[in-house]
Amino acid sequence: MAKHTACLVCNSTNIAPLAGYYNTKGLVKCKACSFVFMENIPTLEELDAHYSTYAYGGSAVLSPITIKSYQQLLDELEPYRNNGRILDVGCGRGWFLEEAKKRGWEVYGTEYSTRAIELCEEKGIAMKAGELDASMFEPGYFDVITSFEVIEHINNPHDKMALVAQFLRKGGLFYCTTPNFNSILRHYLKADYHVIDYPEHLSYYTRKTLNKVLCQHGFRVKRFRSTGISLTAIRRAKQKRQAAVQTAAPVPAPAPAAPEPAPKTTTPALSADEALRRNIDKKAYLQLAKATANQLLTWTNWGATLKGYYEKI
Repeated sequence: MAKHTACLVCNSTNIAPLAGYYNTKGLVKCKACSFVFMENIPTLEELDAHYSTYAYGGSAVLSPITIKSYQQLLDELEPYRNNGRILDVGCGRGWFLEEAKKRGWEVYGTEYSTRAIELCEEKGIAMKAGELDASMFEPGYFDVITSFEVIEHINNPHDKMALVAQFLRKGGLFYCTTPNFNSILRHYLKADYHVIDYPEHLSYYTRKTLNKVLCQHGFRVKRFRSTGISLTAIRRAKQKRQAAVQTAAPVPAPAPAAPEPAPKTTTPALSADEALRRNIDKKAYLQLAKATANQLLTWTNWGATLKGYYEKI
């Protein structure tokens, strides 16, 4: 298996196994710039096998809280509207672009999945298939480019950011989100941190390393946030640890099986995160508490998600 021998961010060869994460997860860390990434380089066959399992069928529903957050973000992007074109890299089902289209943006997206492309095109989104490529768009074509939870999937960030800079007009905005490797969640869960997942997630950013990549491609930091914490991730990690303990313990003889109760028709339960979001959205004092908590998480750089706003110089 091919392995990285230099840092993906600063190209230093001074990289070393990351204690507590290398033997089980395969993570290494650059001693020069502190960037963390997967040592192994996945093959095209591995990536095809992994991403072919992504399903875009069924009746997935977008949370009304997420729609509200999209609208808030679009309010922040409005001052950058000039030619009115926006690109979402790795747009999934196109939910964000669907909201942007309602507000008069000319919307474009990229995706790997044929089904995802079909779903987006049905919504009137102009789609490009596969990785960003220099031939896809003219230089300076977009006012805004967004990337939600995508950059952690790639192990050639400079190639991708060079294309983002090429496609964005001068003075335009690049907005991206990615999991925060410096989050309180990762420090608490350690190697059980759910984001560490080969070959899906290959790069693990902090505020420092994300800003370093973008500033090397002609961007300046306009705004930066580090927000959120996942109760669901904590709960799943606890369940995983409990299951491991139970597996290691002696198994008692099974009790006689009781008759199975008749199946009930129930509404699927909300995740702990979504239930909390909806509860907070209903009460002004909880919204204030959330805003205060996110300000603290941003100040300490401990939030679960990094949210960077970068202007092209």
